[in-house]
This record gives sequence, structure tokens and C-alpha cells, in this order.
Amino acid sequence: MFVTKEYNRDKALAYAKRWALDRNPLFFSFNGIGGDCTNFVSQCIFAGGCVMNYTPTYGWYYISSSDRTPSWSGVQFFYDFIVNNKEQGPFATEVTADRIERGDVIQLGNEEGLFYHSLIVIDKQDNEIYIASHSDDYYNRKLSSYDYAYIRYLHIEGIRFEIQGRDTCFETLISGGVEPFEDE
Repeated sequence: MFVTKEYNRDKALAYAKRWALDRNPLFFSFNGIGGDCTNFVSQCIFAGGCVMNYTPTYGWYYISSSDRTPSWSGVQFFYDFIVNNKEQGPFATEVTADRIERGDVIQLGNEEGLFYHSLIVIDKQDNEIYIASHSDDYYNRKLSSYDYAYIRYLHIEGIRFEIQGRDTCFETLISGGVEPFEDE
């Protein structure tokens, strides 16, 4: 049986602030080979929950650039995982713009309906949403400055886990340390 804990939006946002304009050496950068946007969003969400789902192929995890699930770095795979996840790890609901919160995810799509970009919400003020992203790197960019045909808003509902004690990895993660994925 899984236990659900609250997604720590403050830690996800602290991670976004620290790494939006840089690259954490713990993670491979996918710039130039498909983009780093969803990889960065996954890192932020991981910082806010410190639980991965190690189910091969259909889970959500990163061990290395060659040992990860498609959902860690692929826009559509991420969406499919996070809105359908009933197991360990983060889970989300697609919502309207008025329900989006700091630490949530926005995905942008083109005219053909293909979603191609993931962003993390860092603030909402006066009907404007501000984001952080990789590929291109931004922190505190207005969502209204983007050109897109479709948009979807993903509200992170929580984090499911089986083993206690995994949320202490935040300090190692944010500092770019060497072993954030061990149980502490």
C-alpha cells in the first residue's frame, strides 16, 4: 500500500531557481539532442518529492543518461506518466489555468496538436504566470511571451511512496552533490 505525501513546492521552486540558468552535474543535459526542458521539469519535481518510480519503461526515474525512463525527459511520455500514475512517485491532474499553482507544470503544443515543451510554474501574479525552463533557459519568464497553439496545465497532486526517509535528498540535489538518490 502506498502513502501519499504533500509535494513540497518550496523545494521544487528552490531547485528551479538554483538550476534554471545552469546545469546540475548530476544529470545529463539533453540540449541539442531533443531538448532539456522535461529533464529539468522532472528534476524540479523530484526535488519537491524525492521519490522516483523505478518501473521499467513506464515509470519515472533517472539513474544516468542511458538508464532512465522516457517519461523523465520526453514531453508526451512525462504527461502520460504523471496523469496516469497510480503507483509510487508524483501524480498530477490536468486542470484549467485558474487552478495552476507554483511548482506545477505547463506543456505547450503546436498546430498539429503535438506537445513539444515543458515548463515549471514559479509564480502567478495579476493574471500572469511566470515560468522557469531549459531549452532555452529562463527564470521568471512570462508565459504570455510564448507562441503556441495548445497548452495544458498539470497540477501536481502529491507524491506516493512506500519507504519513509527519501525526502532528505534535497540538500544534496540542490547543491549538485554526488549521491542524492541513496536512502538516508
